[in-house]
Amino acid sequence: MFKTNEYFDGNVKSIAFETAEGPATLGVMAAGEYVFGTSTIEHMTVVSGSMQVQQPGETEWKTYQPFDTFIVAKDVKFKVKMSGDTAYRCLYK
Repeated sequence: MFKTNEYFDGNVKSIAFETAEGPATLGVMAAGEYVFGTSTIEHMTVVSGSMQVQQPGETEWKTYQPFDTFIVAKDVKFKVKMSGDTAYRCLYK
């Protein structure tokens, strides 16, 4: 039914589930900087807190606030950093 995931020594945790739009996760990230890889297109929505994102091939960071969504391409790596605990939803396409 649900699958739990834990990354970066427990600093990132999520619960995977199915939605009408496809597979998704709801998760939280502790303050810090992380690099993630994608295997599908990901639609990330900040739920609480704020997240700075550096997309592949970009040199600048963009800040996302609650209910902002950004899309990450398939088969790339992207960086995120938070100054405080942040919750998110990720929809996999």
